[in-house]
Amino acid sequence: MVAQNIAFGVMVGIMGLSAIRVVTTRNVVHAALYLMVVLATVAGLFLLLGAEFLGITQVLIYIGAVIVLFLFGIMLTGARIGKEKLLSHRNKVPALMIATVITAVSIYAAIDYFGADKLPEETRTSTKEVANSLFSQYIIPFEVASVLLLAALIGAIVIARREPHEENLTK
Repeated sequence: MVAQNIAFGVMVGIMGLSAIRVVTTRNVVHAALYLMVVLATVAGLFLLLGAEFLGITQVLIYIGAVIVLFLFGIMLTGARIGKEKLLSHRNKVPALMIATVITAVSIYAAIDYFGADKLPEETRTSTKEVANSLFSQYIIPFEVASVLLLAALIGAIVIARREPHEENLTK
C-alpha cells in the first residue's frame, strides 16, 4: 500500500506540473505535448486504481487520437510554432494565486467530506459492463463526440487550405 501511495504522489506531482505548463507555455505545440503528459498520468492513475480498461482507453483515445488531432489541427491551421510575442503574462501572479486558493479549497472540501471513507468493493465494474453501457445507453453521446471531432478536423482542413490568388490565375 505504501508503494501505491508513493506512485500516486509522484503521478499527481507530474500531472500538476504538466497542467501548469499547459497554460503557461507560449509554444502551442509544447502545450499540446504537456497535455499529453497530463493525460498519460491520468491513465496511470486509472491503472493504479485497478481500472485497466479505462487506463488503456485513456491512452488509445485521448493520447492516441485527440492529441494527434490537436497537433494535426495546429499544423494545418498555420499557427505559429514558436513563442508568441503578443501573449502577455502580466496577470500571471494573480492567476496563480487564484488557482492555488481554488486548489486548496477543493482539497480541503474533499478531505472534509470523504475523510477516511473507502469505496465498497461492489462499486467496481467489469469491462463488459462498461462496454454494454457505452454501446447501449451512451451510444448517442459517443457518436456525437466522434462527429464533432470529424467536424473539427474538416474545419481545420478548410481553414488551412489556401485559395489561389487571382494574379496567379492569369499567368
